[in-house]
Amino acid sequence: MAWDRNQMAARAAQELQDGWYVNLGIGIPTLVSNYIPEGVEVTLQSENGMLGMGPFPIEGEEDADLINAGKQTITELPQTAYFDSAQSFAMIRGGKIAMAILGAMEVAENGDLANWMIPGKLVKGMGGAMDLVAGVGRVVVVMDHANKHGQSKVLTECTLPLTGKGVVDRIITNLGVLDVVEGGLKIVECAEGVSEEELRAATEATIVN
Repeated sequence: MAWDRNQMAARAAQELQDGWYVNLGIGIPTLVSNYIPEGVEVTLQSENGMLGMGPFPIEGEEDADLINAGKQTITELPQTAYFDSAQSFAMIRGGKIAMAILGAMEVAENGDLANWMIPGKLVKGMGGAMDLVAGVGRVVVVMDHANKHGQSKVLTECTLPLTGKGVVDRIITNLGVLDVVEGGLKIVECAEGVSEEELRAATEATIVN
Protein backbone atom coordinates (compact mmCIF):
# COMPACT_ATOMS: atom_id res chain seq x y z
CA MET A 1 0.00 0.00 0.00
CA ALA A 2 1.01 3.62 -0.57
CA TRP A 3 -0.68 6.99 -0.85
CA ASP A 4 -2.27 7.91 -4.18
CA ARG A 5 -2.05 11.40 -5.68
CA ASN A 6 -5.04 12.70 -3.75
CA GLN A 7 -3.81 11.29 -0.44
CA MET A 8 -0.40 12.89 -1.05
CA ALA A 9 -2.11 16.22 -1.73
CA ALA A 10 -4.24 15.86 1.40
CA ARG A 11 -1.09 15.17 3.46
CA ALA A 12 0.59 18.22 1.92
CA ALA A 13 -2.45 20.32 2.85
CA GLN A 14 -1.71 19.55 6.51
CA GLU A 15 1.41 21.71 6.09
CA LEU A 16 -0.76 24.82 5.62
CA GLN A 17 -1.01 27.28 8.47
CA ASP A 18 -3.66 29.88 9.14
CA GLY A 19 -2.98 33.26 7.54
CA TRP A 20 -0.25 32.03 5.18
CA TYR A 21 0.20 33.02 1.54
CA VAL A 22 1.09 29.82 -0.36
CA ASN A 23 2.13 29.02 -3.92
CA LEU A 24 1.11 25.66 -5.40
CA GLY A 25 3.28 24.23 -8.18
CA ILE A 26 2.28 22.22 -11.23
CA GLY A 27 1.19 18.57 -10.92
CA ILE A 28 0.13 16.95 -7.63
CA PRO A 29 0.50 20.26 -5.68
CA THR A 30 -2.45 21.76 -7.61
CA LEU A 31 -4.71 19.21 -5.86
CA VAL A 32 -3.83 20.68 -2.44
CA SER A 33 -6.46 23.40 -2.92
CA ASN A 34 -9.15 20.72 -2.61
CA TYR A 35 -7.94 19.58 0.85
CA ILE A 36 -7.40 22.76 2.86
CA PRO A 37 -8.16 21.78 6.49
CA GLU A 38 -11.31 23.14 8.10
CA GLY A 39 -10.65 26.31 10.06
CA VAL A 40 -7.42 27.12 8.19
CA GLU A 41 -7.53 30.29 6.10
CA VAL A 42 -4.80 30.41 3.48
CA THR A 43 -4.42 32.57 0.40
CA LEU A 44 -3.16 30.71 -2.65
CA GLN A 45 -0.93 32.59 -5.07
CA SER A 46 -0.38 31.69 -8.70
CA GLU A 47 2.66 33.23 -10.38
CA ASN A 48 0.63 33.93 -13.52
CA GLY A 49 -1.09 36.74 -11.61
CA MET A 50 -3.75 35.57 -9.20
CA LEU A 51 -3.99 35.87 -5.42
CA GLY A 52 -6.79 33.93 -3.79
CA MET A 53 -7.51 30.79 -5.82
CA GLY A 54 -10.48 28.57 -5.08
CA PRO A 55 -10.78 24.82 -5.70
CA PHE A 56 -11.08 23.28 -9.15
CA PRO A 57 -14.40 24.07 -10.87
CA ILE A 58 -17.29 21.63 -11.11
CA GLU A 59 -17.47 20.04 -14.56
CA GLY A 60 -19.45 22.29 -16.88
CA GLU A 61 -18.74 25.42 -14.84
CA GLU A 62 -15.18 26.03 -16.08
CA ASP A 63 -14.12 29.55 -17.11
CA ALA A 64 -11.39 29.35 -19.77
CA ASP A 65 -10.06 32.77 -18.67
CA LEU A 66 -9.36 31.56 -15.12
CA ILE A 67 -6.26 29.35 -15.11
CA ASN A 68 -3.38 28.56 -12.80
CA ALA A 69 0.30 28.40 -13.73
CA GLY A 70 -0.22 24.85 -14.99
CA LYS A 71 -2.92 26.03 -17.46
CA GLN A 72 -5.67 24.25 -15.48
CA THR A 73 -9.03 25.98 -15.05
CA ILE A 74 -9.62 27.13 -11.47
CA THR A 75 -12.19 29.17 -9.57
CA GLU A 76 -12.03 32.63 -8.04
CA LEU A 77 -13.11 33.70 -4.56
CA PRO A 78 -14.81 36.95 -3.43
CA GLN A 79 -11.41 38.25 -2.26
CA THR A 80 -9.45 37.20 -5.39
CA ALA A 81 -7.04 39.81 -6.75
CA TYR A 82 -5.41 39.93 -10.20
CA PHE A 83 -2.11 41.51 -11.20
CA ASP A 84 0.66 41.34 -13.77
CA SER A 85 3.68 39.02 -13.77
CA ALA A 86 6.03 41.72 -12.45
CA GLN A 87 3.84 42.25 -9.38
CA SER A 88 3.55 38.49 -8.89
CA PHE A 89 7.30 37.96 -8.86
CA ALA A 90 7.80 41.00 -6.64
CA MET A 91 5.69 39.14 -4.06
CA ILE A 92 7.78 35.99 -4.49
CA ARG A 93 11.20 37.66 -4.56
CA GLY A 94 10.21 40.02 -1.76
CA GLY A 95 9.61 37.17 0.67
CA LYS A 96 5.84 37.68 0.90
CA ILE A 97 4.99 34.03 0.18
CA ALA A 98 5.30 31.81 3.27
CA MET A 99 5.50 28.45 1.53
CA ALA A 100 5.67 26.80 -1.88
CA ILE A 101 4.42 23.26 -2.46
CA LEU A 102 6.15 22.00 -5.60
CA GLY A 103 6.53 18.87 -7.69
CA ALA A 104 9.97 17.45 -8.47
CA MET A 105 11.87 15.09 -10.72
CA GLU A 106 14.63 14.62 -8.15
CA VAL A 107 15.47 15.77 -4.61
CA ALA A 108 18.86 15.25 -2.95
CA GLU A 109 19.53 14.54 0.71
CA ASN A 110 20.99 18.04 1.18
CA GLY A 111 17.79 19.69 -0.09
CA ASP A 112 18.89 20.26 -3.70
CA LEU A 113 15.89 20.34 -6.06
CA ALA A 114 15.63 19.42 -9.75
CA ASN A 115 12.18 20.04 -11.17
CA TRP A 116 12.39 22.05 -14.37
CA MET A 117 13.95 20.03 -17.20
CA ILE A 118 15.21 16.68 -18.47
CA PRO A 119 18.11 17.11 -20.94
CA GLY A 120 17.09 16.27 -24.50
CA LYS A 121 13.39 16.83 -23.84
CA LEU A 122 11.54 19.91 -25.05
CA VAL A 123 10.87 22.40 -22.25
CA LYS A 124 8.81 25.58 -22.45
CA GLY A 125 11.07 27.35 -19.97
CA MET A 126 12.10 27.20 -16.34
CA GLY A 127 8.86 28.76 -15.12
CA GLY A 128 8.69 30.40 -11.71
CA ALA A 129 10.22 27.57 -9.66
CA MET A 130 13.71 29.08 -9.49
CA ASP A 131 12.34 32.31 -8.06
CA LEU A 132 10.02 30.46 -5.72
CA VAL A 133 12.68 28.29 -4.10
CA ALA A 134 14.89 31.34 -3.59
CA GLY A 135 12.20 33.66 -2.25
CA VAL A 136 9.68 31.73 -0.15
CA GLY A 137 10.02 30.87 3.52
CA ARG A 138 9.47 27.10 3.28
CA VAL A 139 9.63 24.61 0.39
CA VAL A 140 7.69 21.34 0.48
CA VAL A 141 8.07 18.88 -2.39
CA VAL A 142 5.29 16.43 -3.32
CA MET A 143 6.20 13.66 -5.76
CA ASP A 144 6.25 9.91 -6.40
CA HIS A 145 9.09 8.22 -4.53
CA ALA A 146 10.35 6.41 -7.65
CA ASN A 147 10.37 7.18 -11.37
CA LYS A 148 8.57 5.05 -13.97
CA HIS A 149 11.59 2.73 -14.10
CA GLY A 150 11.31 2.06 -10.36
CA GLN A 151 14.42 4.07 -9.49
CA SER A 152 14.46 6.30 -6.41
CA LYS A 153 13.89 10.02 -6.98
CA VAL A 154 15.14 10.75 -3.44
CA LEU A 155 18.89 10.74 -4.08
CA THR A 156 22.27 11.31 -2.48
CA GLU A 157 22.92 13.78 -5.29
CA CYS A 158 20.69 15.10 -8.11
CA THR A 159 21.64 14.08 -11.66
CA LEU A 160 19.34 16.55 -13.47
CA PRO A 161 19.91 20.33 -13.80
CA LEU A 162 19.17 22.00 -10.46
CA THR A 163 16.33 24.40 -9.76
CA GLY A 164 17.89 25.39 -6.45
CA LYS A 165 20.62 24.29 -4.03
CA GLY A 166 19.72 23.29 -0.48
CA VAL A 167 16.20 24.72 -0.77
CA VAL A 168 13.89 21.82 0.17
CA ASP A 169 12.64 21.55 3.76
CA ARG A 170 10.24 18.59 3.56
CA ILE A 171 9.57 15.81 1.02
CA ILE A 172 6.15 14.12 0.78
CA THR A 173 6.00 11.03 -1.45
CA ASN A 174 3.58 8.17 -1.96
CA LEU A 175 5.62 6.23 0.65
CA GLY A 176 5.89 8.81 3.42
CA VAL A 177 7.25 12.12 4.71
CA LEU A 178 10.95 12.99 5.03
CA ASP A 179 12.65 16.11 6.41
CA VAL A 180 15.98 17.48 5.22
CA VAL A 181 18.23 17.59 8.28
CA GLU A 182 21.97 17.73 8.91
CA GLY A 183 23.60 14.63 7.43
CA GLY A 184 20.68 13.47 5.30
CA LEU A 185 16.95 12.86 5.59
CA LYS A 186 14.85 12.04 8.64
CA ILE A 187 11.65 9.97 8.42
CA VAL A 188 8.71 11.95 9.80
CA GLU A 189 6.01 9.40 9.00
CA CYS A 190 5.30 6.47 6.69
CA ALA A 191 2.30 6.20 4.40
CA GLU A 192 -0.46 3.86 5.53
CA GLY A 193 0.62 0.27 4.92
CA VAL A 194 4.28 1.21 4.33
CA SER A 195 6.90 0.12 6.87
CA GLU A 196 9.96 2.16 7.79
CA GLU A 197 12.12 -0.62 6.32
CA GLU A 198 10.27 -0.37 2.98
CA LEU A 199 10.70 3.41 2.94
CA ARG A 200 14.43 3.10 3.69
CA ALA A 201 14.88 0.42 1.01
CA ALA A 202 13.18 2.61 -1.62
CA THR A 203 15.35 5.63 -0.82
CA GLU A 204 18.83 6.14 -2.29
CA ALA A 205 19.53 9.14 -0.06
CA THR A 206 21.07 8.79 3.41
CA ILE A 207 18.44 8.40 6.12
CA VAL A 208 19.52 9.47 9.60
CA ASN A 209 17.87 8.57 12.90
